[in-house]
Amino acid sequence: MTQNTPLAVASATPSAWLRRHALPLTGIGAIAALAAAAFAWTAGWIGGDRLTAQRMTDTLEAGGPPHPGFRRAHSKGVCVSGVFRSSGQAAALSSARVFTQAQTPVLGRLSIGGGDPHGADAKARVRSMALLLRTDDGQQWRTAMNSFPFFVVATPEGFQAQGLASRPDPATGKPDPARMAAFLQRYPEAAKFQQWAKTAPWSNSWANTRYNGVNAFRFTAADGSSRFVRWSMRPQAPFEALSAAQREMADADFLSEDLAARLARGPLRWDLVLSIAAPGDPVDDPSQPWPAQRPEVVAGTLELDHAEPQAGGPCRDLNYDPLILPTGIAGSNDPILAARSAVYSQSFNRREREIGHGRAPAAAGADGGAR
Repeated sequence: MTQNTPLAVASATPSAWLRRHALPLTGIGAIAALAAAAFAWTAGWIGGDRLTAQRMTDTLEAGGPPHPGFRRAHSKGVCVSGVFRSSGQAAALSSARVFTQAQTPVLGRLSIGGGDPHGADAKARVRSMALLLRTDDGQQWRTAMNSFPFFVVATPEGFQAQGLASRPDPATGKPDPARMAAFLQRYPEAAKFQQWAKTAPWSNSWANTRYNGVNAFRFTAADGSSRFVRWSMRPQAPFEALSAAQREMADADFLSEDLAARLARGPLRWDLVLSIAAPGDPVDDPSQPWPAQRPEVVAGTLELDHAEPQAGGPCRDLNYDPLILPTGIAGSNDPILAARSAVYSQSFNRREREIGHGRAPAAAGADGGAR
């Protein structure tokens, strides 16, 4: 029986999964650093007096109290594992093995937005899913998705400006309204995101949340044809909203408690849906959604059957760099995509040094990477 059968995935411990399917810690850092440097330099946003990954990571860290050894963003989460079952329908779009292999083992992480690893789940507006899929030809696909349908800004400079404008004023403990107004004037696309954050219903579970990969990627098929694609994980569990009253009363860890209860009843599933760009669609601007009428392909189904705390879990030391991609999938020229890769690498390296210097032992729950 091969290691890709459902029985083998279910019976192997998560630590064994990591040893079999993931790269060593140092290997992850090296691949992430190389990919980050190449894509960031190509995008033209690192070098000289331009914005750097170091400065962006510094801004993330300045958003709250330090938490050495933890991810700089989406710090609180749980490790999950399972399989991806291909439908075969995406093979016409991409030669990536994940779309022809019957099933692929998955090691992932469910998390909430924010940099506090002990934050209350009900106070976090954003829910996230990160995945690592490794096919039987040894290639990896890593992706990090969020519950928002589009990104807040179009450029790394805009994201940096948002981080600076959102810093709490020491006198009030809240962002300075004048700085935030200046940010919105300079980056008007952010108003659309703010409207989503204020009006879209909150889900009451990781299991019934839709996770969107807001960046575009180039898919290339075996015949050499290519097109741009965005993807989303759409839950098979029906959506249920978290009311304002529940947000005030929910336990601090209600998402992980709910996840454990649901998994005790059986696996959780999401459909991987690929949306195909039409000519003229913005493929390098994640702040602009594509029309809902775009053609879609259901590439397969993600099935998660196990979860455990991140403190000692196999996802703890993984960097879910979105530019670690298999043959058949390539990044676009979206500068946010390049920035994510570079900042993830910077965050990972800082975390690795902190653990190495004894500031945040693994037993304390330290958690690698930016995502």
